[in-house]
Amino acid sequence: MKFDYFPLTFYEIVVYNKNMADDYRKYLDPETVSRLDGMELKARLVVEGFIVGLHKSPYHGFSVEFAEHRQYMPGDDIRHVDWKVYGKSDRFYIKQFEEETNLRGHILLDASASMGFKSDGISKLEYGSYLAAALSYLMLRQQDSPGLLVYDEKIRSYVPPRGARSHINNILKELNKIEPSEKTDAASSFHELADRIKRRGLIVVISDLFDDPTSMLKGLKHFRHRKHEVIVFQILDPFERHFDYKAEARFRDMETGQMLLTNPHQIRQEYVERLNEFVESFSRACRESLIDYHLLDTSVPFDKALFGYLAKRSKLG
Repeated sequence: MKFDYFPLTFYEIVVYNKNMADDYRKYLDPETVSRLDGMELKARLVVEGFIVGLHKSPYHGFSVEFAEHRQYMPGDDIRHVDWKVYGKSDRFYIKQFEEETNLRGHILLDASASMGFKSDGISKLEYGSYLAAALSYLMLRQQDSPGLLVYDEKIRSYVPPRGARSHINNILKELNKIEPSEKTDAASSFHELADRIKRRGLIVVISDLFDDPTSMLKGLKHFRHRKHEVIVFQILDPFERHFDYKAEARFRDMETGQMLLTNPHQIRQEYVERLNEFVESFSRACRESLIDYHLLDTSVPFDKALFGYLAKRSKLG
């Protein structure tokens, strides 16, 4: 099956090919996704492939809560009969539910210049965009309200959370036109958004975190101070993690333009140690502030990121 000619609708993706259920993970490969045409298809394929892999939707029952009983009427769905009440009263009663106030999720996507880096296949910004799109679909599926904020040195665009199914188009259109630019100043955007939103919700940050860690953590703690749940996805390229360059090379800082000529072999060990120290330090600081932190590699399928998200989402009350 060639993905270059994949004109499937949202529901056809699920049932199109039995092999998808048997081997769905190959459809979640980031490079495969990047070759598809259209942000909407990419996002839907990631989400549907993920759900097929689970074999059962993890979202059933998230968005409703029990309200009251009413007497059973012919034609009512017997799945909603309260059998415990029947056992006590010998009468059939139906459990009625009311929708909970939707969770509002704000997805914060770093679009600074460093996010444009890629060693091969897919950039960190592309990976983050597909992840943001997939998370938006997941929120809407469970009747929550996703929103999107794109930032670099400042807030570049903001799509407020909405619960309507059609709202996904607003988010996908915004994601589809993002280009990496400028330096990073996450803290200013974090503080501005924290002051702007009044209602408690979910904050999802997608970034390489190549910024001042102290100021970023202050911004993240601002969200926690406002009682928001916070999830941080740090996205790194495999070459950033392992510095697997073979020959002498000239490196350019994508945000400052500063150049450095060096032999990677001579600095690889110290570089990897310092990066790992940074990751561990930031991860530990997040844990101490009850912030859920996940490190993602752009070579790794998206379902791992989604599992991490759902693990945190399932704890929300």
